[in-house]
Amino acid sequence: MACQPTEVVFEEALCIENISIIDPEKGLIKNQTVIIRAGKIHKIASSDELHLAPDNEIIDGTDKFIIPGLWDTHVHFAYIEELAPRMLDLFIAYGVTSVRDIGGEIGFVKKWKERALSNPTAAPRVMIAGPLIDGMPNVYDGSDVWRPPLSVGVESVEEVINLVNELDSLGVDMLKAYEMLTPDQFVAITKLGKEKGLKVTGHVPLSMDAISASNAGLNSIEHLKNLELSCASNADELLEERKRLLASGKNDRGGVLRSRIHRAQQQIAIDNYDEYKAQEILDVLAQNQTWQIPTLAINTGSTKRFFATAEWKESYKYLPDSIEQQWRKNVETMMEREVSEFSQRFAKWKLDMVNKIHQAGIDIMAGTDCPILYLTPGLSLHLELALLVESGLSPLDAIKTATLNPARYFNLENELGSIRENMWADLVILDANPLENINNTKCIDAVLKQGKYFDRNELDEILERLNNQ
Repeated sequence: MACQPTEVVFEEALCIENISIIDPEKGLIKNQTVIIRAGKIHKIASSDELHLAPDNEIIDGTDKFIIPGLWDTHVHFAYIEELAPRMLDLFIAYGVTSVRDIGGEIGFVKKWKERALSNPTAAPRVMIAGPLIDGMPNVYDGSDVWRPPLSVGVESVEEVINLVNELDSLGVDMLKAYEMLTPDQFVAITKLGKEKGLKVTGHVPLSMDAISASNAGLNSIEHLKNLELSCASNADELLEERKRLLASGKNDRGGVLRSRIHRAQQQIAIDNYDEYKAQEILDVLAQNQTWQIPTLAINTGSTKRFFATAEWKESYKYLPDSIEQQWRKNVETMMEREVSEFSQRFAKWKLDMVNKIHQAGIDIMAGTDCPILYLTPGLSLHLELALLVESGLSPLDAIKTATLNPARYFNLENELGSIRENMWADLVILDANPLENINNTKCIDAVLKQGKYFDRNELDEILERLNNQ
């Protein structure tokens, strides 16, 4: 007589059975049971081998897929302060369980980090850089609505040292170096960052080239910013011209000066793109492990115009009324403008460059720059994943950029980013396989944040509450 399999009871646990795990490195693992207890993944086993007693709290995962909680590694709580109170809920509703705030006044952004820490099962994990550390004149100086005061401008290396020490004492998770820094100021930031164990991310300063910035210790580059200027056959000549423009424009507004330089050089750089020069740069970035956060959602937004789609406009109802109305008005205005031929070419260059970066073995993280350019927090991360696939990544590699890679960036790969025993239960359950179509990451059935389970009804309730505020 055959023995009946032993049925197991897991006290105070949530059991998800018959589900397909999508591991960021191994891919699809079918027919698994995942046990969640005390906020963490307690056990993973084949559903054929682990027999759950009816007394357990069981979620049926048949025909569903589970991925690690998603990261948006480039957000700005301080860009539209009125929107910030809704961003935590929006992220959770769209399966984004961790974010990296990459520039804002330290007191303001720290408030959202502290709120997340006090509500670890209801808000995404928030990592912060504090303000952009910029040279003078600084770009985000609060001079207009498009350039809110996200940065601090420094005049000297001594001011850099004082600012970095202050930010470190206030508990930032990384540093953000910006475009108007001098080489000496930039090197001081990377040196201090290394001493303090803080990653330094940012833009390649206009006073430097990509190789020099990487060699100086820049850990990651946002938006591919100014990379094209270094990939031109006449890159050295462009750099000398930038130095002259920086010197002659030192009394101008930072944003005005930066725009002037970009207008003067970006099209020339793309017209003179040099494949061999680009490969030399990619080799250096790979050797130095200078990661990339391409933010394709914003880098291609003005040409692809995702914000004009019905799905995107529908998401605006979750924003404060004044912002919803302004965004709808601005979108209509933008749609009346013709996209220039150069804008199309530049957007394509960025997509092609991301594929080259990936092929070179340089690690990529998914980030969006929301809420800039009408990027709805949460939803925009799924657009970023789709654009990464369009650029040439496989769906699995794209998922890795929003799960395991950010965890590795912050040395949290033993706690987050994969579906393994003893890791935090930050998870997203999907109704369709994202490996077959990356857009299926939007087919969210449930979200878990440190073990707290939000089913589809609860996620819809979050969105409905935002709609009615």
